Amino acid sequence: MAVPTPSEQRGHKCGEKQMLTIIAYDITNNKRLSKVARLCEDYGMRIQYSVFECRLESGTFEYFWLELEELIDPTVDRIVAYKVCASCAREVHAAGTQENSEKVVAYVF
Repeated sequence: MAVPTPSEQRGHKCGEKQMLTIIAYDITNNKRLSKVARLCEDYGMRIQYSVFECRLESGTFEYFWLELEELIDPTVDRIVAYKVCASCAREVHAAGTQENSEKVVAYVF
């Protein structure tokens, strides 16, 4: 059984279903960089060169994260995931243009 997050302990039920997850990375090797980027494209939409926006259920995220960890060299690379619950995701602000990935089928807030 998963340990409740601090938000869940305060009654803010983050991640009960899908959760917006922001993945960012800094990969030092071009071969690993390409593999990480391709994997991220399978799970979400690129919003910056090394930043992806994903909508994932908890189990899917855990599998995705394990795959990412296998691709990096933790001594020189870095990946980070920021989970944003549905009610907080409504407060996300963006400006400017963005090319949409053709792999995204539906994007619902």
